[in-house]
Amino acid sequence: MTRRACIGLLSLGLAAGLSWAVMRLPDAPAGLTAAALAQLPESGVTNPVTAVLLNYRGYDTLLEVGVLLLAMTGVWSLRRGEWPAGDLRDRPLLMSLLRVLLPMLVLAAGYLLWIGAFAPGGAFQGGALLGGALVLALLGGLARRLLRQEPLLRAGLALGVLAFAAAGALALGLTGRLLQYPRGHGGAWIMGIELATLISVGLTLGLLYLGGRPEKDP
Repeated sequence: MTRRACIGLLSLGLAAGLSWAVMRLPDAPAGLTAAALAQLPESGVTNPVTAVLLNYRGYDTLLEVGVLLLAMTGVWSLRRGEWPAGDLRDRPLLMSLLRVLLPMLVLAAGYLLWIGAFAPGGAFQGGALLGGALVLALLGGLARRLLRQEPLLRAGLALGVLAFAAAGALALGLTGRLLQYPRGHGGAWIMGIELATLISVGLTLGLLYLGGRPEKDP
């Protein structure tokens, strides 16, 4: 009974603290919109969303890519994946569809990566398309050779985090601050990081479809 009473009091205290914090919020918060737009020419891109994700708060995006890598590591540590069964000769309609869809998805992923510098798009959106292309390739039995290259898969999955870490280390040496790109070269740095992130996100989303670590000889 005493334990329940303590838990109840703690819950009431937490609720009271949250209520007080909400009541103390300003009616019209100033925000950082004006400051972010003012520094947009120095960010290396003209799309404010990309500037925020890859420049102003690159630490947060680095952690997001790290979370995807940890999720993939957890899934691979649990079990072996299940390869989609079936004979390709029994699915001529799927194979005809894949011949059209796969190149289009890869091109669309690259387009989203490129357009993210000045319009809605970027590595995560392109990575989602790339992951969908990989799932279709798995269903069609077109990725067996890729799944046998586990060291290559591991490198691709970690590429986004490694690129972010390398960019941070180089920026620290050049500018004295972590993930603060050299003036006038932010666009090239952001594009390099996004390209690596695109590959990692696409591989992660596609390989999660298997539900586990790929078999050595599917």
